[in-house]
Amino acid sequence: MSKRQIRLGAFVPGTSQHVAGWRHPAARPQDSHNLKYFTELAKTAERGLFDAYFLADVPVTVDPDTTPDLGLNGTFSAGLEPVSLFSALAAVTEHIGFIATASTTYEAPYNLARKFASLDHLSEGRAAWNVVTTSGSVVAKNYGINDALLPKERYERADEFIEVTQKLWDSWEDDAFEYNKQTGQFFTGEKLHPPRFKGKHISVHGALNIARPPQGYPVIVQAGQSHDGRELAAKYAEVIFTAQQKIEDAQDFYRDVKSRLAKFGRHPDDLKIMPGVSVFVGKTEAEARAKYDELNSYIHPTLGLTLLKQLGGFTEDLSQFDLDQPLPEHIGQMENGASRQQLILDIARENNFSIRQLYQWVASARGHWTLIGTPEQIVDQLQAWFENEAADGFNILPPTTPASLDDFVDLVVPELQRRGLFRTTYEGKTLRENLGLKRPENQYLLEKRHTSQAS
Repeated sequence: MSKRQIRLGAFVPGTSQHVAGWRHPAARPQDSHNLKYFTELAKTAERGLFDAYFLADVPVTVDPDTTPDLGLNGTFSAGLEPVSLFSALAAVTEHIGFIATASTTYEAPYNLARKFASLDHLSEGRAAWNVVTTSGSVVAKNYGINDALLPKERYERADEFIEVTQKLWDSWEDDAFEYNKQTGQFFTGEKLHPPRFKGKHISVHGALNIARPPQGYPVIVQAGQSHDGRELAAKYAEVIFTAQQKIEDAQDFYRDVKSRLAKFGRHPDDLKIMPGVSVFVGKTEAEARAKYDELNSYIHPTLGLTLLKQLGGFTEDLSQFDLDQPLPEHIGQMENGASRQQLILDIARENNFSIRQLYQWVASARGHWTLIGTPEQIVDQLQAWFENEAADGFNILPPTTPASLDDFVDLVVPELQRRGLFRTTYEGKTLRENLGLKRPENQYLLEKRHTSQAS
């Protein structure tokens, strides 16, 4: 049996992960809509043998009616649509997978299933869908809806959405298309399976108008940490991105989610848990710390406070407080907030951070784990999590691009390889093969088999 190895995702937006990373002298935010720039980033990640290139996506941007100091706000979503971008990047790469984010709340299953099946075909089996439910009334209004769905409704819809999307991907059996020029038989009719699905939130009648994806299903990725999010992940997810600061919390999450898989007939190895990590690495610890301090020096206080309000869900105006003092003891937070909001507050309390220190810490990775040190120090900590039931791999969040991605590939990857923790060559051609995930069998074939065995 081959030795278990770390899986790596590269979460590399065009304008950097750190909110002020775009201000680094070597950063190129002006190229964040440029295919040549993303090609460079994708090829660097592939040179580093990353499993996948990941992009988040939120269908909203800043609003001049609600956002003060508009021009200072670097936290907004402004960039290329991920599936479109990844379709282009698939043509100039060979092995790296592509994880594109799409919402179950604001997309239609038929269109989404077709879009991701197309990406899987164009990339020859390297597509993945990051499932998000998308909260927030601001997004809802972009779709003509006044109020966002409550969490329970969003997750109910997401459950139905994924179920019917998988049925759509199974519309055609793998060998349904004969293309027989002699007989004129284009496809075998018995191998077509329209979903005929009607649920509480979603209904889809006909089959998908594209052949079954090379991977069977594009890899299903998810990031929810609430109870509903964990249940959804246990039922469907094959990769889950998480945000923890301490190994004990990561272990609790890892063991909890893995333990939920059995009731859905799944094995713990069917799900790879990959916490997000922002890495500042240098040949010396002082060099790494200098990189961290430099990026933090670029954060405008207004931007830092805006970021805290967004991610922490704080209801009070933080600018009224002394930025070099801790958060007030009874600071208000929004009700029905996401798990990330509590994480931000926990970080502040446990580290006794001032408001300024808190936004500097959060700025690098939005509440994900941040590591600062030499390659050996970085890998020591990654290895500890990997070998002690806290992670199957990591979603790397380079603070500034392209410099931080280059640093990780050139400094950290060789140390991981030296310790036998990471591949020296890709194992397969598809994302599933490289992640060590099985290819799902067509559910309609399974039903046929069970019916024939029962009879």
